[in-house]
Amino acid sequence: MVAAKVVAAVPRPDLLDRLAVQTAERAQAQLQRHLRTITHVEGPWLDSNGRRLLAFCSNDYLGLAQHPQLIDALKQAADAEGVGSGSAHLICGHRREHAALEEALAEWTGRERALLFSTGYMANLGVMQALLQRGELCVQDKLNHACLLDGAQLAGATLKRYPHADVEAATRQLRSNAEGSALLATDGVFSMDGDIAPLRELAELCANESATFMVDDAHGLGVLGHEGAGSIAEAGLSERDVPILMATLGKAVGCSGAFVAGSAALIDGLTQFARTYIYTTAMPPALAAAARRAVAIAREESWRREKLDGLIQRFRRGAMELGLPLMPSRTAIQPLLLGDSQSALDASRTLEAQGLLAIAIRPPTVPQGQARLRITLSAMHEEAHVDRLLQALSSLQLTKASV
Repeated sequence: MVAAKVVAAVPRPDLLDRLAVQTAERAQAQLQRHLRTITHVEGPWLDSNGRRLLAFCSNDYLGLAQHPQLIDALKQAADAEGVGSGSAHLICGHRREHAALEEALAEWTGRERALLFSTGYMANLGVMQALLQRGELCVQDKLNHACLLDGAQLAGATLKRYPHADVEAATRQLRSNAEGSALLATDGVFSMDGDIAPLRELAELCANESATFMVDDAHGLGVLGHEGAGSIAEAGLSERDVPILMATLGKAVGCSGAFVAGSAALIDGLTQFARTYIYTTAMPPALAAAARRAVAIAREESWRREKLDGLIQRFRRGAMELGLPLMPSRTAIQPLLLGDSQSALDASRTLEAQGLLAIAIRPPTVPQGQARLRITLSAMHEEAHVDRLLQALSSLQLTKASV
């Protein structure tokens, strides 16, 4: 009997070693991300590394995250229901607080129904996976949030991206494959640039091309439109114009989680087929109770949006007078485009030394050559805070010529 020949196995590349090399390369390129531990927050102020800093990097646009009514609603619900929901929505995790929040969100956004998700990332993945079949067309803005792009790719769709806010290019991408179903998805307010998508033009395009239109309004809900109903409401569009709305509860609403709103048929379908909804634990019911109270405050207290708008205008006027490299945005997101990563890091560190926190955003979060300070304003800020920031920025000598 002839013995079998033993062939020496070729060693496989070690995955952890490869990850370590990639991490080292990112650090070498000044692109490594770092965690910052916050030990206390009070309004726009926070404590970090033993220092008290005036923050211009929070997405708490309406200043609701620490509102006493939200805290009270959360405490009362936790006393009555406990902390965790204990299960997925479709098992026994769907509580009355969840149902009430979904009703409030549907009413706020002018839609028939709403469905809660754990995060905005999960919501977008779930929508894409439920709607799109392998090879179907998904057209997206190049500056869309990562979860919209990931959602299309994980669904196996054919992803085609158009230059930022370019409706003509979006038209060409849709018409490049006129057969089969198609979804066009865009951010309502772009998270890194702060500008607003051309929603009316895109809605008209989708109607003409028989494509389904989806808007991620994470940064528009609460701050734009009548009663803060978002960028879609501000554009005067209805559920018929934009059948799929996704928005988050962790920004202007001041809580955590997300939802998708639309027709009963959409919500019924997502309940059956959105895997990121079906196979995950429902958010804590106490958090849903707090979010419902936040929705009521956001709708009723229009002074928060008015104050925020005044601060935005004050900052923009001051930045323009100083010749700062301000990007075109009328929302709470006010980026200063500095170009290279080192310039953005240096500016952020200099501001922090003066007691101000404005985070440097670098590739791959933004395109190469477009590193920036992503400055965000909140109704928690005062005019004196904005003036202090402008004074500090003026000392950095950031001019448009430096970009």
